[in-house]
Amino acid sequence: MLVAIVALILTLGVASRVLADRLRIPSVLFLIFAGIAIGPELLGLVTQETFGDGLSAMVGVSVAIILFEGGYHLRFEKLRESPRALTRMVTVGAAITWLGAAAAVVVFLETSIEVGLLVGALLIATGPTVIGPVLQVVTVRDHVAAVLEGKGVINDVTAAILVVVVFEVLIAGDGGLTHLVADFALRLGVGLSIGTLVSGVVWLVLTRSNLTPRTGPLHARLIVLAGIVVAYGGAELVAHETGIAAAAMAGFVLGNVDLPHHEDVIDFLDDLSVVVLSFVFVALAALIDFADIRTLGLAGLAIVVAITLVLRPAVIYLSTTSERFTRSERLFLSAVGPRGIIPASVATLFAVELQALGRPQEAQLLAGTVFLIIFATVVLQAGLARQIANYLEVSPMRTILVGGGRVGLSLAERLEQDGENVLLVDPDPDAVETARKRGLRALEGDGTDADVLEKAGASNAKTVIATTPDDDVNLLVCQLAKTTFDVEKVASRVNQPENVDAFESLGVRAIDLSMATAWSLENVLERPSLSAWMNELGRTGDVQEIEVTASDLVEKTIADVNAEIPDGCIVGLLTHQDGTTEVPTGDHRLRDGDRVTFLGQTAAVDRAIKRFHPHD
Repeated sequence: MLVAIVALILTLGVASRVLADRLRIPSVLFLIFAGIAIGPELLGLVTQETFGDGLSAMVGVSVAIILFEGGYHLRFEKLRESPRALTRMVTVGAAITWLGAAAAVVVFLETSIEVGLLVGALLIATGPTVIGPVLQVVTVRDHVAAVLEGKGVINDVTAAILVVVVFEVLIAGDGGLTHLVADFALRLGVGLSIGTLVSGVVWLVLTRSNLTPRTGPLHARLIVLAGIVVAYGGAELVAHETGIAAAAMAGFVLGNVDLPHHEDVIDFLDDLSVVVLSFVFVALAALIDFADIRTLGLAGLAIVVAITLVLRPAVIYLSTTSERFTRSERLFLSAVGPRGIIPASVATLFAVELQALGRPQEAQLLAGTVFLIIFATVVLQAGLARQIANYLEVSPMRTILVGGGRVGLSLAERLEQDGENVLLVDPDPDAVETARKRGLRALEGDGTDADVLEKAGASNAKTVIATTPDDDVNLLVCQLAKTTFDVEKVASRVNQPENVDAFESLGVRAIDLSMATAWSLENVLERPSLSAWMNELGRTGDVQEIEVTASDLVEKTIADVNAEIPDGCIVGLLTHQDGTTEVPTGDHRLRDGDRVTFLGQTAAVDRAIKRFHPHD
């Protein structure tokens, strides 16, 4: 019977993943509903007794694999996307979440401080089990993804260790704050040390064993899998609940060294994590007891509101101050913080422990609160993540700049400030390092190499811009972008005026550097106020252009349009289908295919664009 149940769970897990990919909805939403369907609330095929004492071991190894894979993808260069924000979120932010959630539980559920701290520790976690599926269907700028992924892995480790320490020191024991801090530091140190040691052994085995090309990929995958299990099991032998930290650390170390058959290992880990995630999420969702949730009543809803609408936004806004996050990105991070496997698995374990201590009401409170938060955040935040991202407009397609010189760097910074998802490509490691120090996403590589552009994401890019001082290089980059990757918008710096025709014959927007410099100097000398304002475009002022379509502006007069746009914005130019441009009067009537240029304050221009083209 157990084999049949496991087969059913895996089938539901795989089916959920396939359905999620088709509908572009995070798979955790389908996984949790599948688990509830086969659990005691509906079909009753899976209960607490189904797996017996083996569930905690299966969940533990599964979580170790998932966190190892999450750590393996956390490259140093990714963490450097927003180091200050990430550091704040996993330190001060984690502390605020822990203590704030504990206070909400104590106040609304009238329980002890110790139980409140236990529940609060569990709710620190927002791991890769839920963040990964969200990022598979939602495209965000790299620094936003880096914060979500980094926080997910690190805070899962923090939550798993902290909840054990709180239980053993404050609930089962009689220790104080000093004992709690010391025990936490000891367990964290044990996990990280064992993870580092095991990763070193795995690296030595893979680099010194002279794996043959035929069997090397298979052996590399098996050795890495053995390393995950050894790291987790070895740490658990030394200290309870340190295995997760060991697995995450081992993955992080191995992901940041030159590992043989790296790509094969990545593919293996991705496939393996999908399988174990499907199994463990469905299995744990099947154990949700809605009776525990119903007993919370309105107090449970108050806790959900406090955690999702008060604590999460507060942590995000405190952590992203002075960083390059837009207001919409802060709102997105505030609205998407689903909880996953760590709270579910550990809550199940400690509910049993509280029962054993003769505290059944607190066990019910713990399980009910944690599963309510998981259910609410998975359904509302993970399930609606793509819709939230689209509404907040935080999913820009990538803009690739090839050339990390002064022109490329300056343009990249301006585009980043305008909210574009910019990646700069340059073969010079010093140029790449300079770009990263200035807070830009950069890739070391030759932009004339199709493989490098593919790695940069050219196949899904909105724009490719060549900014090198070599016209031959720029022309080849533009040819690749146009013919190989079919990029919609391609532009290039042209250093020699006689080369402009070669670029324009490809349909490339060519910017003659000498002419552009002359125009800029003329504006500075003859129109200094306009020149100063143009330098502020995208900040205090903006200029945006939209096309007239049958659904919004056709047959309207300019006077009609001016009456519908906000103060601080005007219709500055009107471009006809034949390419002629004029400053319109109020009597001009718009035709299909005309282009209207709005000019004014940044916020007003943005509202005008959304008024007539809400999806732009």
